[in-house]
Amino acid sequence: MAQVTLPGRVKIVEVGPRDGLQNEKETIPADIKVELVDRLTRAGFPNIEAASFVSPKWVPQMATSAEVMERIQRKPGVIYSALVPNMRGFEAALAARVDEVVIFGAASEAFSQKNINCSIAESIDRFAEVARATKQHGLRLRGAISCAFGCPYQGEVPVEAVADVVRRLRDIGCDEIDIADTIGVATPNKVHAVMNRVVQDYPLSQLSGHFHDTYGQAMANIYASLECGITIFHSSVAGLGGCPYAKGATGNVATEDVLYMMQGLGIETGIDLDQVVDAGQFISAALGRKAISRAGNAIAAKRAG
Repeated sequence: MAQVTLPGRVKIVEVGPRDGLQNEKETIPADIKVELVDRLTRAGFPNIEAASFVSPKWVPQMATSAEVMERIQRKPGVIYSALVPNMRGFEAALAARVDEVVIFGAASEAFSQKNINCSIAESIDRFAEVARATKQHGLRLRGAISCAFGCPYQGEVPVEAVADVVRRLRDIGCDEIDIADTIGVATPNKVHAVMNRVVQDYPLSQLSGHFHDTYGQAMANIYASLECGITIFHSSVAGLGGCPYAKGATGNVATEDVLYMMQGLGIETGIDLDQVVDAGQFISAALGRKAISRAGNAIAAKRAG
């Protein structure tokens, strides 16, 4: 088999403070969220998804987003992102001085209808206004495509459906597009098929992989993405974030595990793994449970002797 040359450097987008914490039932104080973001900043992440300006009625955990954005210790050059569902959310994000606006669509019509009560085409049309405003204010715009590898309602998602949404997000001006395995059903062959297809419509260097570990495939899928030349990955410190469609299952892949693998592959990230382990142990203690990250827990246990 021909040897595949892997990228020499990747960008890790830390999504724990937003995607990881948003489904937590107990209200997490703003102090804890601020401390988490600050620890992640010190660890060297180039991009941290720190907030979400959605209605607190729908996502109560994110009600403190403005306060968190106001209080974090920002580091020059670091991109602090926030999820924005509409113009009202955009105005709040703008006031909070976010560096990047994240909009979200789905590759599955069934998921789009169930999640945001409209078709994929309608959802992109709604985001077009947010996209224009984002560009007018000189901010970065990132698009996320959920259910790119499978859907809890319709099952299989055709590769062409993913490519279609990539083109739509490209056409409204997205600087980066996330290909997300929302329910964690992907395997490496499917990852190769999807990534090799979407790169025909969008620059490889601006595509990212967002993998969930529901079926234990996230690390294999990240490696498969590396083989395709993908150089941006999303992960969540301590494996924060469950999967709402699989009871008791893990959600986001743990950042510590991703960093440990990248280190072993000789791929640069610019992030201090030891500091990320500390951040993971900190937030897990604050939540009153053990971190999901295998590498994080192993390193913490080794330190404890």
